[in-house]
Amino acid sequence: MKFLAITLIVHDGRKSTNERFQEVISNAVLAEELGFDGFGVGERHERPFISSSPPVVLSHIAAKTSRIRLFTAVTTLSLLDPVRAYEDYATLDHLSGGRLELIIGKGNGAAQAQLFHVTAEDQWDRNRESYELFRRLWREDKVTWEGRFRPSLTDAETWPRPFQQPIRVWHGSATSKESVDLAARYGDPLFSANVTNPIDPYAELIDYYRERWAHYGHDPADALIGAGSAGYYAAKNSQDAVETYRPIFDARLETFKKYGVPPVFHSLEDAIERSSILVGSPQQVIDKVLRYHERFGHEVMHLHADADGLTDAQHREALELFQSEIAPVLRKEIPSRPFPGGSS
Repeated sequence: MKFLAITLIVHDGRKSTNERFQEVISNAVLAEELGFDGFGVGERHERPFISSSPPVVLSHIAAKTSRIRLFTAVTTLSLLDPVRAYEDYATLDHLSGGRLELIIGKGNGAAQAQLFHVTAEDQWDRNRESYELFRRLWREDKVTWEGRFRPSLTDAETWPRPFQQPIRVWHGSATSKESVDLAARYGDPLFSANVTNPIDPYAELIDYYRERWAHYGHDPADALIGAGSAGYYAAKNSQDAVETYRPIFDARLETFKKYGVPPVFHSLEDAIERSSILVGSPQQVIDKVLRYHERFGHEVMHLHADADGLTDAQHREALELFQSEIAPVLRKEIPSRPFPGGSS
C-alpha cells in the first residue's frame, strides 16, 4: 500500500494566511522526510479554504522536496478552462521533474460554482467535456476540437509540451456515478473520498467502477483504486489516542453546526466504529485499514496532512508512529503497483 498526505488548506483564522501557507509547505517537507509516497493539495474557491491555486502551492512544494509525488485533490475541471489547466500543470510537471499526478473532479460548494457560473445541471457535462479536451491536449501536439463550454480549437498547439507523456489522472469520487463511469471509460484510476459517510456508499461506487471497467473492455486486474480517511491519530495506548482526539472531533462537530452541515457521526466512538477515521493504537489502525481493503481493494490511502487541532509535537509523533509501526505492516500486507517514473 502507498500513502498520501493531503490538505484542503482550511483556514480558520487562528493563524495568518501567510503562516498557514508556510505550515502547508512544512508539512509537505515533513511528509517526504517521514517516507510518505505523495503529498496532495485540494482545490476550493470558498470559505474556509485558501486552496484556490494548487499549481502555485505545489510548485513551491516541488522546489522544497525531491522525491515525494505531488497530487491535486481535486482539480476542479468543471470550473476551469482545460487549456489553461493544461498549461499550468504541464509547467508544474516539468518543474517537479515529472512528479505530478492529478485527481480530478467536479468540485463541491455553491459559492465556487457561482464564481465560475457553473450550475448543478451542467457541472457533470462540464467536467466530462473539460477532461476529454484536457486528455487530448496532453497527448496530441495539435488539437482540433469543438465543445459546448469554451471556444473551439483548430490545430491548436499548447506549450510547454509534457514532461510525463501522458500524466496519470485519477478521478475523485464521492457520491456520483458520473465520475466513476468517466474513470472506467478511459481506463483511469479511481480515488474514493471515503470521508463523510459510512463505508457502504463508497463501496457501492467502487463496485460500479469495476463493473463499468469490465464493460469498457479493460482487464479487471488493471483497475487501480485509492481511498481517503476522515482523520488520523494513533498512540501506543488506544485510550490515550481516543482521549487526545476527542476534543478535536467535538470541535469538528461544532464547525459542521456553524456551516449548517448535519453530522453523520454524532460521537467519536460512533465515528471510530462506522467511519473511515483512524484513531487508536497502531494495531487497531492496521486492523481497520485491512477491513476496508477487503471491501475496497484499494492500493493507495490518504491521511490528513494537517495537525487538525493537535499540537505540532503530537502531529509529528503520530505521523512518525504511522511510518514506523503502521505503514510497514500495511505495505507488506497490501501489495501496490509502482507509481509512474519508477517510484516503488
